[in-house]
Amino acid sequence: MFQVLISDPLSEEGIKPLLEIDDLKITIDTNLSPEELEEKIKDYDALLVRSQTQVTRNMIQNAKKLKIIGRAGVGVDNIDLEAATEHGIIVVNAPNGNTNSAAEHTIAMMMAISRNIPQAYYALKNHRWDRKKYVGVELRDKTLGIIGLGRIGTEVASRAKGQRMNVIAYDPFLTKEKAEKMGIAYGTFEEVIKQADFITVHIPLLKETRHIINAEAFEKMKQGVYIINCARGGIIDEDALYDAILSKKVKGAALDVFEEEPFFDHKLLELPEVVATPHLGASTIEAQESVAIDVSYDVIRYLHGDVVRNPVNLPSVSKEIMQRIEPYFFLAEKLGTFLIDLTKEVAEEIHLSYSGELYDMEVTPLTRNAVKGILKKHLGTSVNDVNALYLAKGISINENKTPKQKGFTNLITLTVKTKSYQRKVSGTLLNGLGPRIVKVDDYSVDVTPKGHMVVIEHIDQPGVIGRMGSLLGKHDINIATMQVDRSDIGGEAMMVLTIDRHLDAKAVEELKQLNEIKDVVAIDL
Repeated sequence: MFQVLISDPLSEEGIKPLLEIDDLKITIDTNLSPEELEEKIKDYDALLVRSQTQVTRNMIQNAKKLKIIGRAGVGVDNIDLEAATEHGIIVVNAPNGNTNSAAEHTIAMMMAISRNIPQAYYALKNHRWDRKKYVGVELRDKTLGIIGLGRIGTEVASRAKGQRMNVIAYDPFLTKEKAEKMGIAYGTFEEVIKQADFITVHIPLLKETRHIINAEAFEKMKQGVYIINCARGGIIDEDALYDAILSKKVKGAALDVFEEEPFFDHKLLELPEVVATPHLGASTIEAQESVAIDVSYDVIRYLHGDVVRNPVNLPSVSKEIMQRIEPYFFLAEKLGTFLIDLTKEVAEEIHLSYSGELYDMEVTPLTRNAVKGILKKHLGTSVNDVNALYLAKGISINENKTPKQKGFTNLITLTVKTKSYQRKVSGTLLNGLGPRIVKVDDYSVDVTPKGHMVVIEHIDQPGVIGRMGSLLGKHDINIATMQVDRSDIGGEAMMVLTIDRHLDAKAVEELKQLNEIKDVVAIDL
């Protein structure tokens, strides 16, 4: 039975998928103090939050059973991602669920500030009929500058074009060709803020984006520009915005998010040029249901061993690509485990080569699994898909791909360099037969990577195999399969055995005493 804690208010319809699963026990407790949450989380496998709960490093360190954190929304700035990754906890969010809601709210805020709707309404409520005071501006033919052209920014651009606005956008991943296809202009950050009559931001809050709209940026803007922020508090320097409004550089600002929330006492709210809402961008019935449903299904998938759709601290891979590479997960991990057992030393460098049909695939998840197999030798079950690359940050890891097939439809070659030497192993997926180890160093073999194995390096001499078999028989070890390859007649050779049970240290040492035996390694996969 998996324990799931919901610590922020979520849509009842949105969490229905969780409630319908028999092996999930759902607890809803939305009034926990940080100290209470740190204590309570110890018993839970999954945590679902919105923006209210602060998932801190201290809380994560206390969450001994926690496997997954689901954020019902786009941003994850209330979650310590580094701590979650370090502790092997996957974080998922709902990047698509509130796209429409946030885009609509952005347009609504732009309309409100351009036509002074809240101010005029407030005046009317106070029995003032100030038609001349609240003359607005039309959006038609104005230039909207969009900083960040992800899902929400793209939707805003589409709606702005419907208002017959000119759109210019900046995004690190936007190209001129893509902008042309969308029917908008491409600009640098500086070009966008210089040309725009209205500026809206749709970027995540990162170290690089904090206060990206600052006093220096305001100086470069048009006189009488309008500012909209329905993304994240902290992107705009609120003190600099206040000064820009007082100087008339900014004619109006529409803000849905703030550096500190709840937001009550800031001097910005005293200015009549400011329209503000309490973080309502995703606050529609439809969006609340959608984001809760998305994270609920990802929690279900992960707890039951399936692949999640919207990982934050894992590279996102499309469903189609995942279906192609998932069969290689087992092989990649077992190659890592096999090779680190064979080297018997700590890895300093890891090299992965992918060839054949793997050339056209996204292989990072396979690298992650191979590294996980390597690290388990020293870190045990504390390493998983989420934290494998994080925990290996002191190791040099390199990938390369080639279309050359080397006699196989697909091939993964893993090389580990230690302080003393390097070793390598290659594996493939055989159609209808599954994963196989096909090469160890320069020796060809054909071994299924599972169960108990023994790798014996020896000199190719008559009687070696017989003496080795007799010794294993003395220890009641039955040989299931045997693969032998040699460099040349009478030269160095390698034997890979699969056996029915673990070969203990005493038997390994006795094998090493045989004259022709150079090394013996027992491997358990």
